[in-house]
Amino acid sequence: MRLDLPETPLKPSDRRTLLLKSAGLLAASTVPAWLNPAWAQGTRLQPTPSQTEGPFYPERLPADFDFDLLRNGNARYTAGQAAWVEGVVTDTRGTPVAGAEVEIWQCDQDGHYHHPRDGDKADPAFQGFGRVVVGKDGSYRFRTLRPAKYSGRTPHIHVKVRLDKTDLLTTQLYVAGDPGNARDGIWRRLGEQGQAAVTVPFVPDSDGLRARFPIVVQA
Repeated sequence: MRLDLPETPLKPSDRRTLLLKSAGLLAASTVPAWLNPAWAQGTRLQPTPSQTEGPFYPERLPADFDFDLLRNGNARYTAGQAAWVEGVVTDTRGTPVAGAEVEIWQCDQDGHYHHPRDGDKADPAFQGFGRVVVGKDGSYRFRTLRPAKYSGRTPHIHVKVRLDKTDLLTTQLYVAGDPGNARDGIWRRLGEQGQAAVTVPFVPDSDGLRARFPIVVQA
């Protein structure tokens, strides 16, 4: 970038001011695109599609509702496949939504929720519900179970995002390649674009499986 300086001599204070302004312009013109892809491309991200909350959101929160759903108090849950579910919460401009709360809830490996409507059949070692608050970078992380199927549905995890007690999004997360997806009416109604936004691979990692689920909200 060319910077044209005036031909007449400048006072030291004026020259310093001009150089500082020029440095600011140079820095602004060289911000790498990966810092904020949506901003760099002049586009807006598509919000993550919303879906039904379903009938099993907790009537009251459990005593333990941290990020680790495989540990309920002192009890450990060992059935199924352990997995990390993680991602970043942003708005449609790609800006992290600092301070947002992310909640997840799901059935245990035998298909039971911690909920009276499910007969309280869920394994007590499985926490079943978790909540985290994202930091300045918008990131969240849960230790949980690769979702298991239950009667009439493909495997999924329920997800809710709040900010300042306002619900921003309620949706569901699905497992890429699961044969139950194509038979699931709620998943099919999303259409191809919506399905791609909420269906992610659970890939092997050093300590189980890992799924990366970016969440885009209207904030």
